Amino acid sequence: MKIVVVNWQDREHPMAGGAEVHLHEIFGRLARRGHDVTLFCGGWAGCPPRVELDGLKVVRAGTRQTWPLVARATWQRTLAATQPDVLVEDINKMPIFTPWWGARRTVGLVPHLFGLTAFQELAAPLAAAVWLSERPLRWAYRDCPFQAISQSTADDLVSRGIARGKVSVILPGIDALGLTPDVASRAATPLFAYIGRLKAYKRVDLVIKAFAQLQDPRARLEIAGEGDHRPALEALVRSLDLAGRVTFLGFVSAAEKRALLRRAWVVALASPKEGWGITNLEAAACGTPVVASNSPGIRESVQDGVTGVLTPHGHVAAMAAAFARFAADPALVTTMGTAARAFAEGFTWERAALETERHLESIA
Repeated sequence: MKIVVVNWQDREHPMAGGAEVHLHEIFGRLARRGHDVTLFCGGWAGCPPRVELDGLKVVRAGTRQTWPLVARATWQRTLAATQPDVLVEDINKMPIFTPWWGARRTVGLVPHLFGLTAFQELAAPLAAAVWLSERPLRWAYRDCPFQAISQSTADDLVSRGIARGKVSVILPGIDALGLTPDVASRAATPLFAYIGRLKAYKRVDLVIKAFAQLQDPRARLEIAGEGDHRPALEALVRSLDLAGRVTFLGFVSAAEKRALLRRAWVVALASPKEGWGITNLEAAACGTPVVASNSPGIRESVQDGVTGVLTPHGHVAAMAAAFARFAADPALVTTMGTAARAFAEGFTWERAALETERHLESIA
């Protein structure tokens, strides 16, 4: 097949996240299987306009701010004439409304939709713009098949008026060969970790507040990742007198992330909504339990009471109690960590890529 994937950014973008990992892992594999795959995305100041990454021909236009304004015109000028068998829009921020671009077949690939959670991250005018941009999905994409990365996302699409029969659920994968347990690396004393972008809507503040209620002076919290909410989180740590027990690691490499996943007793996630929660599965692959909000998407990547503990979103005391259970019982970390590894082994990128290939072939 000749495939064009449209996304806001590629994995080299300074603001790339889990959606870009998902895109490159799947479509990079399709490219290596012989398909002609072009990734059409936004760029950033000074970036090369064309590169090849993971077998994908990457075409960049505009910046994060101008991308939705220049995307359609650039498509018409540079890519429309290639006549791809299928155009896949990765709808992970604001939709670009590619069904209006005139491609022969368009597919919506949806990690998750923001909905009202946009108001937890953005100023009211911008949040309203994001919320309003999702409202026309029902009619703008009414003739398009969809691929959702979780049942929660599929349910969200259906609630917005997309026909259930048009939505296929293809769960993500992880690198279960590179991410493996290493019991010898486990910290000697309770260590909790957060790994991800430091954005307001991720609610890392809830993780910090729950950790503050943990009555165990041995415990430590390490926060890996960057984002514009970091100064506020650092101020929160100081206000709770946790400066000696909470460490901000900043951006970490893949090797550093793996080391943190292995040495942590628990990985924590408190988002109100995720497409899936790949970090939860990466922790599981390393034999590390997860304590997370019982939120859409997240609840599918954690087996409550088996591979970790789900707590009501926003319930700081419940998350703190879950932290305390693990801090007091290293055997529970081992037991749930073993179950988590077994659970994670069922999720591979190869399986996700093959299911995506079959889905797109049935459409093309």
